[in-house]
Amino acid sequence: MNQENKQLRYGWTTGACATAAAKAAYHAIHNGFFLDCVEITLPQGKKVTFFLLKKEIISANCAIASVIKDAGDDPDVTHGAEIIVQIKKRAKGEGIVFKAGEGVGTITKPGLPLAVGEPAINPVPRQMICNALAEITADPDAEVTIGVTNGKEIALKTMNPRLGILGGLSILGTTGIVVPFSCAAWIASIHRGIDVARAEGIDHLIASTGNVSERAAQKLYDAPESALIEMGDFAGGVLKYIKTHPVKKLTLAGGVAKMTKLAQGHLDLHSKRSSVDLNLLVEWVVQLGADEDLVSQIRKANTTAEVFSLCQGIISLGDFVAEQALKIAQQVLDPVSIELEILLFDRQGQCHGIVANGIHLS
Repeated sequence: MNQENKQLRYGWTTGACATAAAKAAYHAIHNGFFLDCVEITLPQGKKVTFFLLKKEIISANCAIASVIKDAGDDPDVTHGAEIIVQIKKRAKGEGIVFKAGEGVGTITKPGLPLAVGEPAINPVPRQMICNALAEITADPDAEVTIGVTNGKEIALKTMNPRLGILGGLSILGTTGIVVPFSCAAWIASIHRGIDVARAEGIDHLIASTGNVSERAAQKLYDAPESALIEMGDFAGGVLKYIKTHPVKKLTLAGGVAKMTKLAQGHLDLHSKRSSVDLNLLVEWVVQLGADEDLVSQIRKANTTAEVFSLCQGIISLGDFVAEQALKIAQQVLDPVSIELEILLFDRQGQCHGIVANGIHLS
């Protein structure tokens, strides 16, 4: 539900769309015609129906079908994309193979669920397609080539290039369903980014809330791109995954407002799901020895950034907030012990606080 308590519409993953197109094309090869719509079974057993955009029988052994992805009310960059599948018959007993068509990427880095050189068609969609083809013929033999119209361009808006998935999008989905605003794809990309970094032997990761904090943190360490994790609002997603997939050192870098939220115990830093307690921030300022005039100004402040601006050069609010954020992060990681660092930056990339395992560095 959204904030207005209106029911949000669910959508379908690229994996579900590819499964529908693959089943339609495979049916056309074996029956000589296309169905008006095609029904598939999702991993949890739910049956859903898709309408086709493209339907073309190329030959007795080859057919193409496509489906337009509907992501529901989720702000998904692939919403409206055309998922195209070409099916070619293979000799009996040769099984099913997958290929990347135009707009689908190829794996170039280790650490992902697929081997280097494989098309970026994830394991669950592959299994969904295999199951769907088996509903038409037992022990299906087929070459399945999946493409996405304008997929190469759309992929530039995703984390694929950083993950080493080059040439296009990934065909994704573990349930087949897109839950609006669940941000499951983003969190999955965070996890895959950590996996890739660990596979490359990188022992210091920098997880940032945005571009400004990422660039500022990278300047401090001259870190390779694979070490950079686009955390966004999901501090909890990073910390919980690092707990079970540890590295030697983790730096959490973010803007003063988002890192203040973390310091106050929030693991989801999105403005719609958490907010800074300005009254608690005033208490911290008093605790740090601010005089009455400064406290009076801070009480009138409207934003966290304004509070930090007022405190700059007078009290070390940034270091204090970083220390509180580090304590929260350590609680999530407990009992796993890794070197942990918190960095706070303003919108200009100026550092307002650095704490590493309780030691003030600024």
